[in-house]
Amino acid sequence: MPVLSRDGDVFVLDLGDGENRFTLDWLTEVEAALDQVTAAEGPRALVTTAGGRFFSNGLDLDWLLAHPEEGQGYSARIEVVLARVLEAPLFTVAALPGHAFGGGAMLALAHDSRVMRADRGFWCLPEAALGLPFQPGMAALIQARLAPQVAHEAMVTGRRYGGEEAAAAAIVDAAVPEDAVRATAVELAAARADLAGPTLAAIKTTMYGPVLAALRARA
Repeated sequence: MPVLSRDGDVFVLDLGDGENRFTLDWLTEVEAALDQVTAAEGPRALVTTAGGRFFSNGLDLDWLLAHPEEGQGYSARIEVVLARVLEAPLFTVAALPGHAFGGGAMLALAHDSRVMRADRGFWCLPEAALGLPFQPGMAALIQARLAPQVAHEAMVTGRRYGGEEAAAAAIVDAAVPEDAVRATAVELAAARADLAGPTLAAIKTTMYGPVLAALRARA
């Protein structure tokens, strides 16, 4: 389950050491961590990472198949979490030690910056192959954070991007060795901790106003 700690001015949200799928309990813990981070005062930044070979595998598909009547509410809740990360009043960095698929890939995109392991793991949006159309808010997030042709290829083909490929496509900002992923992200976040506050929140809200509205449309 997700665990929040602090390293100086940097909050570190470790999503867990499994597949880190978006179970209801997992989402509750992430929401609680975001409550704590956004309510804090003074210089601060956030690094979201994981302890195993997955950043996150996204939706809890087994639960979703067993509870189809709750699908709309479930995906709407996920979109609200994505919105909260996107508009966070502090600088955020996703540190990807491995796979980020589907919702996990979108969660990474909601951060201000991304650092990925260079030699192993994929960033991927497999929704087309899974028969899962993108919700409008999720599509808006992806298209706002990626270059048009990259977003098109990622969404339509489900291409799997390794770390170096993801960096070349500007999906992530850096691809580094495994043992440098978290440290690089923390260093990047710490250098921008002084930006935290209402001005940064206002800038993000203005930049991503239509995306945030789309992500919250079904809340």
